[in-house]
Amino acid sequence: MGLQYLHSMVRVTNLEKSLAFYCDGLGLVEVFRKESESGRFTLIFLATADDLEAAQNDSAPMIELTYNWDPEQYDGGRNFGHLAYRVDNIYAVCEQLVKAGVEINRPPRDGHMAFVRSPDNISIELLQQGKALPVMEPWASMPNIGAW
Repeated sequence: MGLQYLHSMVRVTNLEKSLAFYCDGLGLVEVFRKESESGRFTLIFLATADDLEAAQNDSAPMIELTYNWDPEQYDGGRNFGHLAYRVDNIYAVCEQLVKAGVEINRPPRDGHMAFVRSPDNISIELLQQGKALPVMEPWASMPNIGAW
């Protein structure tokens, strides 16, 4: 099973203060940013100077700062979002997880992305390497379960 660490996501409440901490304080470098007016959020991906070339070429390893435009209280660890891994075959990995008794919270209906939770309730994002796989059952019809 091919597995590559991609990023960890942290929700932030003040983008300017967070960028000052992560970039000015820790010395991380902004690799890219995405703003979504429809989703009302900004994503900023950061890497260490030593990892900058790999992050630019392979989108890993990085930290993802997620700033939701509408104020939200992050309690119970909700400010930590998820760990993300790239996989060779998302269907095979999800099948292996199901056989191991893991519930698929967000099935790979699109052949590209899935979410599961660790025994300690840490959200794990799985992303298909390269292009999305063709949509197939039983994944295409599976509903979301819980939150991720």
